[in-house]
Amino acid sequence: MIEQRTQRITVGARLFALVALSGPILWDRNETALTALAGVAGVWVVASVAEQRRELTVNVPVVEAALTGVVCGLTFGDGQAILLALAVPPFLAAVVRGLLGTFLAISAELVTVVGLALLIQHSITAQESLTIFTWTMAGLGLGMVGSFVYANLATDVDELAPYLDAQRLIRQLLDLSGNLSSGLDVTALAGALVSDVGDQLPTVGIAVYVPRGEVLMPLVSQSVDVESTLAEAEELAVESWARSEPIVHDLAFAFPVGDSVVVAGLLSEAADLDVIEVERTILRLPAQLRAKSVQLDTAMLFSDFRDSASADVRKRLAREMHDGVAQDIASLGYLVDALAARPADDKQAKALALLRDRITKVVAEVRQSVLTLRTSIGESETLGVAIGAVARHLSESSMIPIQVTLDEHSTRLRPEVEAELFRITQEAMNNAIKHAQCSSIEVNCQVHAPSAHITVADDGRGLQAARSDSHGLKIMRERARLVGAELTIDDNPQGGLMVAVRIP
Repeated sequence: MIEQRTQRITVGARLFALVALSGPILWDRNETALTALAGVAGVWVVASVAEQRRELTVNVPVVEAALTGVVCGLTFGDGQAILLALAVPPFLAAVVRGLLGTFLAISAELVTVVGLALLIQHSITAQESLTIFTWTMAGLGLGMVGSFVYANLATDVDELAPYLDAQRLIRQLLDLSGNLSSGLDVTALAGALVSDVGDQLPTVGIAVYVPRGEVLMPLVSQSVDVESTLAEAEELAVESWARSEPIVHDLAFAFPVGDSVVVAGLLSEAADLDVIEVERTILRLPAQLRAKSVQLDTAMLFSDFRDSASADVRKRLAREMHDGVAQDIASLGYLVDALAARPADDKQAKALALLRDRITKVVAEVRQSVLTLRTSIGESETLGVAIGAVARHLSESSMIPIQVTLDEHSTRLRPEVEAELFRITQEAMNNAIKHAQCSSIEVNCQVHAPSAHITVADDGRGLQAARSDSHGLKIMRERARLVGAELTIDDNPQGGLMVAVRIP
């Protein structure tokens, strides 16, 4: 494969050089130069053919350079335009053998050109020496380019290379994790940032924001009146982020910390404020909190990496289930249909009909699992929209009505929080369809970032004893714990079961 690519490059370079040489030589109509051009073309054609013969032991690039030098040397006095050909063999030799090939080719050219020129003309003029030097340097430069091509061609493409690099980097991360004094919990690190600001400023509310595309997204907040504080602080946070400087307006303040964190809040009216001292404190805080902003940024990068890796795994599993298990089970269904067409007796006919019905249900469950794995929150849609979409698909496939009520503000939650809340809600709806024996499901999604509250209630048979082979509830609790959410699973007062997940 590498040899084929090398040959394509060398043949293409020769053709290009012949076209470039033909222009000025044909324009001048110099018979000596035309003869030399024909000679060089012959040498390069033979070299191209020789490259295809792997059994040859001769060094084709060096021999090609020497013969090109012979042609140029024989016509040196009358056809100096052909000397451009001297720049081509060093490049070709470098593509085939690296930088060593360039030096060998240049040496072979110089020996033959200079030797024949002295033999024929007995001397070389200053102008001719300058011409030889110019094309030798051009050949050296092209040879360096060719050596770069050679190095890239010589590197075999290893499909495992990305995984090996990932192994190395993950091992480094594991080694470094022991030195991370604050861990990689986004919520905890953002909370520590809020606490530090609250210790130095008399506030009634503080929020930490990070950029998400063209908008700011709240990570955490602490306040007496969450709604009013965020509403007043967020506008100032956007302005501070745009201007990259602290801003104080009446009792509201905002300042950037590092490159990806903005802190905003509202000062207490009851406190006896020294305005000048407050402004000085706010100006000092970005430098004091820089270390914590680096820790928070690192935690968010790790969270993004984890989410990306898990999304890839889900897509791969969905492909394998759709192309493997689902197709195999469907094939079994066709085999059962063939047997059911000619049953031995009524008893066998009933058994085959029961088996066919069971296979149909299994295929439906596998396809539903594929849909569950593939469905995720897109860049443009909100958490509520994603929940509504998967609820619609589940309702159509199960024939159980699912009513979704949304109450969302325009501000988004963190991507990893949205992803985990989405999966918890999806799992709760799946469980209700599979196990609750319900006739309807109600989903209520309330998102007022950075808080959220989602409930999934059914009118089925309520909370049952856990099965030994069931891991759904355990996974839901693990997901909630990852993003600091509160998960409750209890009987619904109106009958059935209610699953509630809440981000404080």
